[in-house]
Amino acid sequence: MVMRKQFQYILVLLLYFFTNYVNAQTDWDSKIQEKLPTILEKHRELVSIPNVASDEPNMMKNVDWVTNAFEKLNFKVSILKTSTLPVFLAEKQVDPKAKTILFYLHLDGQAVNPAKWNQKDPFRPVLKAQDADGNWQIINWSRIKTQIDPDWRVFGRAAADDKAPIIMMLSALEFLQQQQQNLKYNVKIILDLQEETRSEGFLTTLKKYKNRYAADYMIIMDGPAHPTNKPTLTFGCRGIATINISIYGAKLPQHSGHYGNYAPNPVFAMSHLLASMKDKTGKVRIDGFYDGIVLDEKTQNLLSQVPDDNPKIQADLGISKPDNVGSNYQEALQYPSLNVRHIETSWKGPGLKTIIPEIVTAYLDVRLVKETDGAAQLKKIKKHIEAQGYLVLSREPTDAERLKYPKIATISTNAGVNAFRTAINSTIGKKLRNTITNEFGKEPILIRTMGGTVPITPAIQVLDIPAIIVPMVNMDNNQHNPNENIRIGNITQGIKMCLAILAMEL
Repeated sequence: MVMRKQFQYILVLLLYFFTNYVNAQTDWDSKIQEKLPTILEKHRELVSIPNVASDEPNMMKNVDWVTNAFEKLNFKVSILKTSTLPVFLAEKQVDPKAKTILFYLHLDGQAVNPAKWNQKDPFRPVLKAQDADGNWQIINWSRIKTQIDPDWRVFGRAAADDKAPIIMMLSALEFLQQQQQNLKYNVKIILDLQEETRSEGFLTTLKKYKNRYAADYMIIMDGPAHPTNKPTLTFGCRGIATINISIYGAKLPQHSGHYGNYAPNPVFAMSHLLASMKDKTGKVRIDGFYDGIVLDEKTQNLLSQVPDDNPKIQADLGISKPDNVGSNYQEALQYPSLNVRHIETSWKGPGLKTIIPEIVTAYLDVRLVKETDGAAQLKKIKKHIEAQGYLVLSREPTDAERLKYPKIATISTNAGVNAFRTAINSTIGKKLRNTITNEFGKEPILIRTMGGTVPITPAIQVLDIPAIIVPMVNMDNNQHNPNENIRIGNITQGIKMCLAILAMEL
């Protein structure tokens, strides 16, 4: 009896190791290449459905397409009502006691101006190859039935942002189904229909559907990988707050001949105020603006492993030297920034007028890091303006105030969205690093904080889920711009990344 139990135990153990050996030895590269023409056709089909959020009928056609795709993979699909467009939620539970990962992607794309595109219709994707002069030329779709060049690209709105990751995920799930490889944790997948318009609908559902979204970890599949196109993991993103500052001159625009040298021009006052906020090297001079930022040796080592080509970045930007906030690009992203995004006077008509404007407004944005709070940073800016001798108001000044105070500023603020950052050595961080390393034979590029802001950051905070961004599309995809594209090599690599993540042991 004892021998029989030992034999059964050994048999189960061998079966376990054999199954895992087969899983580990699956030649995903050959299988992906074999199915790549079909994958590209599916991508072409999905990108062909217009997906601007304001076009609800077509957005619902997109929903129908992905609903059909996920239901074929035995996912439970729910269309959750919101204050605007719905949220798409696909779920597969393997074990109520197992861990759960919530994947976030988005189904909408930016609006288009067809006249700016080098193709007839941005929603009729075209296949292109680069000629000897580096120009992208349309090639026939039939070419995908032959040898496919990984550097070919598919051009079309949302070809990269964010329909490519959706196709990557669907393809990976289909491969696992075909290989009869089961998921090792519960999966929830959100497709946001309004990410490009600040996730208006999804963010209104956080409390209502908090239990539906509940998970142990969150993976955001959006944004571009490192410019080298190597597998990349991004552990956070900056937040954003805004402040608009208006400074006043005379009550009405004045003729520069009659009142030049007499009526103060508020543009010069604004220039002095803005100049007081930064020194000549680009560092912010506002008191306490960088408080709380400490880049220890461990962090410096992490930042230095990112293979940025800083001279090339400068050359691409056309600048002789960057601001002296960080010693390199990655280090600069670890600090909050202060940016003047627009300045305007009261005159907005065509041509120029010889007037002294009565008002000038500067529109500023503040990029936040995890150590900084939007509302607190805006208070520091307000305090700085007051220290320059200004009466700071939240409304237009009265006539009496204009006569009494030589320096008046009206401000309007929006504390916006704070940053998030998940620790590199968190549980999910380590597991993602290990699984990507095992799949590709080398550790992924680790980005501590990316420069942009993900609009769903409030969801990370409300749902209280450790989140990591897994960007998979090429950096030069013309995101949000005309001629958006996805490199085919990034599609195949992205599918492998999805396969590795879906096979991850939690």
